[in-house]
Amino acid sequence: MATAVFHLPDGTSRTLDLPLGASLMEAAREHSVDGIVADCGGGAICGTCHVVVHPQWFPKLEAANNTELALVEFAPESCPTSRLSCQLVMTAELDGIEVTVPSEQIPY
Repeated sequence: MATAVFHLPDGTSRTLDLPLGASLMEAAREHSVDGIVADCGGGAICGTCHVVVHPQWFPKLEAANNTELALVEFAPESCPTSRLSCQLVMTAELDGIEVTVPSEQIPY
């Protein structure tokens, strides 16, 4: 198990325990984290699980593919450390990762 911290738009945070190999999106949906819509269920085609990874964690992530980069480019509140939480798979190295959930997701 490992932990991920979701900082929410209302100023609160949720710390979740999730198994290694699970995506942050899966954990967020399982624990009803507000703001993680995940309309496509993790297929990396909708962009509604966008999060902003805190800068100290970003270098530890695997590189995003072109599809993910295109989706986060148009996401509300997109920034250089934006990622889709469905593409962030928990590893031991990411134990304690912190992400911020934007105040809105792409309205499809």
